[in-house]
Amino acid sequence: MPLPIIGSLIESVVGIVGKAADKIIPDAAQKQQFQLEMQKQLQAMDTAELDRSFDVMIAEAQSADKWTSRARPSFMYVMYTLILSAIPIGILYAISPSTAGNISAGFKQWLAAIPDSMWALFGTGYVGYSVARSYDKHMEQKYTK
Repeated sequence: MPLPIIGSLIESVVGIVGKAADKIIPDAAQKQQFQLEMQKQLQAMDTAELDRSFDVMIAEAQSADKWTSRARPSFMYVMYTLILSAIPIGILYAISPSTAGNISAGFKQWLAAIPDSMWALFGTGYVGYSVARSYDKHMEQKYTK
């Protein structure tokens, strides 16, 4: 899917072109036809962007490079594990609230002990890796077709 910034930029350009068309094209039927064509072009662009996104996801999933095909799923598995750990902690809380509270407090302190610069580095690296891999797959597809 297109980034929100790009989507709003495209909509701004369409608005400007639409206003210019109102002044340039005097015939109402021609204006309507022009606006219809603009909408078709936007839909084609959105569809093409969606197709590229799916192609990149499929290419990464089918990659022979084990690090590429497992990087994002591995990160998601870690997140799922953290979220699902709420179930046993909830059960433990019913049995021993103080123990569950101590576990939660310890985990919170452990995460808080990681410096903000490390979180920023991780986020930047993860986003950078994702963008670079997407670009790499896009260029690979561009030159193999």
